[in-house]
Amino acid sequence: MSLVAPQHGAGPSDGGAGAARRDTALARFRAGYGRVLEWLVALLMIVLACEVTLGIIYRALGAALIWYDEIASHLLAWLTFYGAALASVKRAHIGCPEVVAMMPWRARRAVNIVVQLLVIAFFALLGYIGLQIMPVLATDALVSVPEIPMSIVQSVIPIASVLILIAEVAYLIELVQAREPISSEGAPALADALH
Repeated sequence: MSLVAPQHGAGPSDGGAGAARRDTALARFRAGYGRVLEWLVALLMIVLACEVTLGIIYRALGAALIWYDEIASHLLAWLTFYGAALASVKRAHIGCPEVVAMMPWRARRAVNIVVQLLVIAFFALLGYIGLQIMPVLATDALVSVPEIPMSIVQSVIPIASVLILIAEVAYLIELVQAREPISSEGAPALADALH
């Protein structure tokens, strides 16, 4: 839930150059982290598109691949989880910023911090449960490609949870450091975006 724009420099009450370096380092980290996730998501999209295209070509030739639909469904799940991590970095998940934006700054900041803590707790739990289920799946394998264990396929859950946690903790740091409202830097309000 993105209610405050990321901080891109030291504010007047941030303590000067030390705070500016901290904010700059965090902004650089988030930008670099976002680029890595963009490449990962793009790679998954290319692999998925090639795999489905190959399956369609083989089916059109009358020699359908028995594994392509199962692999495609798992690639789509991976793309969804890693795409969710990218959306976390870009603050692109669905939210209701207009409701909280009507609050005074201190209340808005407090609500945002509580929301971030809840999101972090959820993904920490999801990652923990994902890790706990890995040994259970160690003896299972894909139906059409038995050489691939389900534990590898389902590893996306704890891995993506950690990737999302990194993005959410970075945003929480920005929220905690913010001492005054930060402009949304051109982000349209919901009412404006719908017209």
